[in-house]
Amino acid sequence: MKKIVATGTFDILHPGHIYYLEESKKLGDELWVIVAREKNVVHKPLPIVSEDQRLKMIQSLRCVDHAVLGDHTDMYKPIREIDPAVITIGFNQKWSEDKLKTDMNERGICADVVRISEYTGMPFTSSTKIIEEAVRRRTQ
Repeated sequence: MKKIVATGTFDILHPGHIYYLEESKKLGDELWVIVAREKNVVHKPLPIVSEDQRLKMIQSLRCVDHAVLGDHTDMYKPIREIDPAVITIGFNQKWSEDKLKTDMNERGICADVVRISEYTGMPFTSSTKIIEEAVRRRTQ
């Protein structure tokens, strides 16, 4: 069984997230999703939606076989436990594929890294853009 791991914050679920996860699932047999812990989100504003609620939303998606919260201190711990063949990253995630691959190899994780392309089929494929538009509309 070929396991795929996708990771993300998934703050306000939108079509871009669905596309990322469905494309990830196409790469293997079983899709595992690691949902970022609130305390580990340091590269962008903190999520609005709690980690437990974000996890519940991801678990409810048809394409997701398993969803877990990330580790509090070691982001590689759940990846080692899952032992995936492929790790996918979203088009806008701040990872360097080469650095991620190097870091994983140093930790004994042998998985391919695949960046999933951007979804452009609908408007509002970004949590940030959804929030900005909601604020704009509510403050007119």
